[in-house]
Amino acid sequence: MRFFFLIVFFLFLKYSFAQDSTYTRNVVNTLTSKELWGRGYTKDGMKKAAEYLAVEYQKIGLLPMGNSYPQPFNFPVNTFPGKMMVAINGQKLVPGKDFIVNNESPGIKQTTRLTPIDSLNYQATPSLNVSLKDKLTWSVATEVGEVTTIQLNKKNFTAIPKKISVDIENKFIPNFEAANVCGLVKGTKFPDSILIITAHYDHLGGMGADTFFPGANDNAAGVATLLSLAKYYAAHPQPYSIGFICFAAEEAGLLGSRYFVENPLVPLSNIKFLLNLDLVGTGEAGMTVVNASVYPKAFAMLNAINNKNLYISKINPRGKAANSDHYFFTEKGVPAFFIYTQGGPSAYHDVFDKPETLPLTKYKDLFKLIVGFNQKLME
Repeated sequence: MRFFFLIVFFLFLKYSFAQDSTYTRNVVNTLTSKELWGRGYTKDGMKKAAEYLAVEYQKIGLLPMGNSYPQPFNFPVNTFPGKMMVAINGQKLVPGKDFIVNNESPGIKQTTRLTPIDSLNYQATPSLNVSLKDKLTWSVATEVGEVTTIQLNKKNFTAIPKKISVDIENKFIPNFEAANVCGLVKGTKFPDSILIITAHYDHLGGMGADTFFPGANDNAAGVATLLSLAKYYAAHPQPYSIGFICFAAEEAGLLGSRYFVENPLVPLSNIKFLLNLDLVGTGEAGMTVVNASVYPKAFAMLNAINNKNLYISKINPRGKAANSDHYFFTEKGVPAFFIYTQGGPSAYHDVFDKPETLPLTKYKDLFKLIVGFNQKLME
């Protein structure tokens, strides 16, 4: 009879992980949907994403970290809500695939000839430049420059660009409204000691009226993993409190996490460790831990758990880096790791970072590694 119950228990565990995997995939699909429009600055994409996350927090049973789940703030941003037309040698190009406009560019409407500067760069007019690139990588700007720069996908051009027509609309928003989304599972024994799990939910939004950047690996995967962990900890409260923060405006320069550190909803001294998840949708080639050399004892602990259970093929150590939302916490003395995985599709900051090509290869193993690491931190 005891053996029977053990079999049933392990089958239940297996089924639970299958259910969590389904939930994780559904979260990724929602966050990368056309409705949320790249979780950015046009068509209310970021606002809709924040509202979705607040609803999920409530369903899971998280307590607000402050008076409510959202922590509002604002910042300036350059957006491209409408016209996005570029034609080279009379042929209209596809935004995101054939070209991108530099994020700090002003709007422009011109038709002119192109003068080569070298084999990759062309001068149109003093207010318009063109460059050929091996990869089109977009980002977010918090100011507007004086020159519009168009980047062309080098692989899509066999003929020399000689003439360009552009009609691009930009809109600068000096006080774009955003919000971090913050929740908490209260600790059973030491509620003032807090472990934090973070992931930024914003992405690049849209470029024009018809093109958006899905951001599956960056960072729908991180948010989906965070929500799955929130479900687990809500069902299994720990001695320490476990906090969950989905940051806005990471892509605009880590603005959401900086705002939280400057306006903390919990005392920073109460945070015993922070794990930041960004770009965790792959893993077949291992993972990297930023701040590994800053906190060698914690990194050794993480490695010991991984070596014992063979979760991840390789954990690469990396030093301090201001490359994600862990950074400002570390600067204020909060111990933190930034985890990202390797392998799989190479799409990054482009229109090809899609949910259908996101493998989530090591989701279950990363989940177990994080739970095991947090357990050790509480011993």
